[in-house]
Amino acid sequence: MTNAAATTEKRTTNQDLVIIVIATFAVLALFIPFQESITHFSQNKEQPVLLRTFAMALVQFGVAGFGISLVMLLRRERFSQYGLVRWGALASIAFSVLAFVPNILFEFAAGRISGYLPFQSVWMTREVLAAPFPVPFAGMGLIAVAWGFFEGFNYVVICRKINRICPSRNRWLNWGALICAFMCILIHGMVGFTAMGILEALTVMIIIYGMLMAHEFTGNAWGCVFVFVFLWNAF
Repeated sequence: MTNAAATTEKRTTNQDLVIIVIATFAVLALFIPFQESITHFSQNKEQPVLLRTFAMALVQFGVAGFGISLVMLLRRERFSQYGLVRWGALASIAFSVLAFVPNILFEFAAGRISGYLPFQSVWMTREVLAAPFPVPFAGMGLIAVAWGFFEGFNYVVICRKINRICPSRNRWLNWGALICAFMCILIHGMVGFTAMGILEALTVMIIIYGMLMAHEFTGNAWGCVFVFVFLWNAF
């Protein structure tokens, strides 16, 4: 790649990241003034659970999904360009699961594991599962796409964009993965100064950094999606 082409690519990638940030904050700016009303609606069991799930899934997608989707549409990028392909999927998933092990051990040692249920932190999950057929299929599909697929894939796209701007010569040092790991801690409010808080934040950093490194080594992004669909907040 010539210097001119590299400069153009970096400028385009900078623009992509700016679009992602602006789109995300635009959604937050629309959500925050109505947060109390939206929260009340989502927890109001007099309303159909599928409608409430759809509404909250839109908000979740707006925060983690809309920005990258907008960029991919503008640049005419395909999901396969970011590693959503069959080749290398098993290796990507296996390495990503290994990155999750320290967090599981931490949660077990802290006495926080009482069972396994994906998306148990999503307000509507148990209600959706308890609803009559076919609500569980439709509801869990919405939850899996918004809180699982797009949240995991969001990190893949952002990491790739950052690495195009700040490439590393060290194979084991990935600036995009590192920044995404810090982003995750800040977004999920895991900044703490107690020993337990620091250990938890460290295990979460290992998850995000590890799954993105698995994507880097295998060229496959399904491991990142698997983590957020089947493991994140599941224990």
